[in-house]
Amino acid sequence: MSIFEISALLLSVAAVCGFLNEKYLHLPTTIGLMVISSAVSVVMLVLHAVGFELAITAEQIISQIDFEEALMEGMLCFLLFAGALHMNLERLMARFRIIGILATVGVVASTLLVGVLTRGLFSIVDIEMPWIFCFLFGALISPTDPIAVVGLLKQVGAPKSLETKIAGESLFNDGVGVVVFLVLFKSLSSDDALKAGKVATLFAQEAVGGIVLGLVLGYIGYQMLRVLENYSIEILITLALVMGGYSVAQRLHVSGPLAMVVIGLMIGNIGRVLAMSEKTRANLDTFWELIDEILNAILFVLLGLELVILELTPKALMVGVLAIPMVLFCRWVCVLVPVTILRKFRMPFNPHAVKILTWGGLRGGISVALALTLPAGEERELLLVATYCVVVFSIVVQGLTMGRLLRRASVEHPADA
Repeated sequence: MSIFEISALLLSVAAVCGFLNEKYLHLPTTIGLMVISSAVSVVMLVLHAVGFELAITAEQIISQIDFEEALMEGMLCFLLFAGALHMNLERLMARFRIIGILATVGVVASTLLVGVLTRGLFSIVDIEMPWIFCFLFGALISPTDPIAVVGLLKQVGAPKSLETKIAGESLFNDGVGVVVFLVLFKSLSSDDALKAGKVATLFAQEAVGGIVLGLVLGYIGYQMLRVLENYSIEILITLALVMGGYSVAQRLHVSGPLAMVVIGLMIGNIGRVLAMSEKTRANLDTFWELIDEILNAILFVLLGLELVILELTPKALMVGVLAIPMVLFCRWVCVLVPVTILRKFRMPFNPHAVKILTWGGLRGGISVALALTLPAGEERELLLVATYCVVVFSIVVQGLTMGRLLRRASVEHPADA
């Protein structure tokens, strides 16, 4: 199938799933789309098992869709920019200590902790999983997914201060997590293990390089927007910043996700206040909100349909089920420690902050996309199933119960959140 045909198929499926959700299920949009598309995948797997020819053809079509390429080299730049565009920089900076710690030290610590426990998890089912694959799983599953988090927090009515902490952390730790994964992945593909100095150099090149590139391109974009008064051209400039900036980041081997977050913050705050008229702001917001919602719909439908490509063996399913509490435990530890330390420095937190930040740390399509980049083999198939189980539980169970948790924890007081 051509790219156009695949795109048409995904848009059509997303539209039908969206209609069914709005008409009958009334779930949050992203969750509803994933639930319905996952149900479709299960039906196709059952029909395939009994030899139904139409189901076999449908599976062959879905297997042609490269999820990793579609997300990491297509949708991600738009979704990250759109998420950062509406992030309030003043609120972000006011809570930057906890966000910065969770997005950097927290991701690295979680990667190590998940890696160690994953090794033990596989030993329970009598599988010898190499250490490097255990740590790669830790790197891809530790970051919370901004795509899954941002939209849900708005739908459940989270207080702005809490939304800033969770969404801000997810925007930055996504970029950091991808960098950690890439550094470990290079170690896997290298003949010699990477030394500490080499790891630090690669990390600095990816992370710092991405931030610097974002600052440079964001400033250039701001200067261009400042001298114009034509909203259609100004929207075109933001599109060029996103697509061109992400392409440049890939060429320079720096973090494209971090560059997109920085550009989005600059345009959404400095550019919005100093370089845009009211008419431009309204049109820009409408345009990027539509882009965000459409791509989110396609992404979560695609995530549900990816169930078709998994090798769901009993051992793989057991590992996947056990990985859910393991990942939640690691998230809890990596939230508890920094929150406890910051409380000693009189930083205000809601009494239920650890619980909320742990349960609100959703995983999403980025984790699945990174798992799909692992080299073919038994390790990849097992880790892919484990990743998918964690992601589905995260989006469906944690996502659907997040609103109830917020109400129960009485987070209506933003100052304490």
